[in-house]
Amino acid sequence: MKLGLLTAAFPDTPLTDVADWAGANGFSALEVACWPRGEGAARRYAGVSHIDVAGLSDGEAKELVEDLAGRGIEISGLGFYPNPLHPDPAQREEALAHLRVVIAGAAKLGVPVVNTFVGADAARPLRENIQAARGFLPDLVGLARDHGVKLAIENCPMIFSQDEWPGGNNLFYAPATWREIFGWFDDDTLGLNLDPSHLVWQMIDIERVVREFGPRLHHVHAKDMEIDREGLYERGVMSAGMGWQVPRLPGLGEVRWDRFLAALYRVGYDGCVVIEHEDRDFEGTEDKVKAGFLLARNAVAPYVV
Repeated sequence: MKLGLLTAAFPDTPLTDVADWAGANGFSALEVACWPRGEGAARRYAGVSHIDVAGLSDGEAKELVEDLAGRGIEISGLGFYPNPLHPDPAQREEALAHLRVVIAGAAKLGVPVVNTFVGADAARPLRENIQAARGFLPDLVGLARDHGVKLAIENCPMIFSQDEWPGGNNLFYAPATWREIFGWFDDDTLGLNLDPSHLVWQMIDIERVVREFGPRLHHVHAKDMEIDREGLYERGVMSAGMGWQVPRLPGLGEVRWDRFLAALYRVGYDGCVVIEHEDRDFEGTEDKVKAGFLLARNAVAPYVV
């Protein structure tokens, strides 16, 4: 395995500077944030564009990959996490249009994985959202297959605020749904970008997920989750985590990183483990963000060889 970080936490830092810092501090891979250039942030850690895939030529792609390699860095995946099932048709089409561009960009760069969401309309039942996903997902997976790229869906329910309640903005959060949608396809082009933190507050067995879905693990995020017991006491599980699920850096939450990495080794996962930084205690300045990544590195790196 290789240890990496997601560049979205450095929105104003050039990619080469992020790569230099990462390489000097024990990281060997970057998941590169690839939102549309100039879009801006619709939510925390969104809207970041470290590679303008829409304007990327084959020659520029080759130069970029060679430049990063010279800095000791590979690209683990391109990250773009929109809502392709947004209730607004225009936003749905914008999300899908850029996802197609990101897939094509990954192929130019020789990057093996595009990380994204399936999305959801939070006001609609899960079953309706799954049926709606049939309207676009087979074509998107086919496009990725044609480009020799894996599509990895992060298992985040995307429910952190009242405007995402009750269903969340990403339907791909639990094993029953993964199993059903994977069954639509005859190959493994579609898989998981597995983030164990999103299993913690859902009370889903992390190691069992790795055992069952090992062949579908195309990418792995390292993020932790703290359960605020006072918030849970006040609001209960029917609040779907709001007010008591707290994103943390690895080592500051409830994930057993030794057990999680051991499970990955057992199923033969040999890809990248990429730290995703969403911890409010390490925000506000670039120095704080970097300190957070170093703390997370120290929690995960002993198990990554």
